[in-house]
Amino acid sequence: MLGLFCSSCSHDAPKDVSKTTKDSSLCDFNAGKCTQSVAGVGFDLLITPYNSPSERPLTLELISSEPVNNLAMRVEGRDMFMGVIPVNLTKVDENLYNGQLIYGSCSSNYMVWRAFVTFNKEGSQHIVMFDFLADNEESEL
Repeated sequence: MLGLFCSSCSHDAPKDVSKTTKDSSLCDFNAGKCTQSVAGVGFDLLITPYNSPSERPLTLELISSEPVNNLAMRVEGRDMFMGVIPVNLTKVDENLYNGQLIYGSCSSNYMVWRAFVTFNKEGSQHIVMFDFLADNEESEL
């Protein structure tokens, strides 16, 4: 008999993650917009509330440095599978997009999410990624 099971957020995950060490590779929305660039296009992402709480509605603002085509966003767990969460973005103007997001909580007490932004420029598809910590206690509401 062949057994198959999926594991995502497990109770066996480490509980002693150090809160004193800050991962500088993660977006800190309390400090402002998170900036990444690829293919000569810059993107700024801001999520509010800044501490990115689990199981609560989040508002996203995405700004591109120039117009792009076929822009889309999804969010996934960076280090553990938590599903694929599509983000419906609304184009506010040529370079500004808004959206809403809600994701589940994790029992590990340290959940890093990755936002994937895909777009087309000059006929080629590109992707830019933003990593951020859910339930970031260091950020204020």
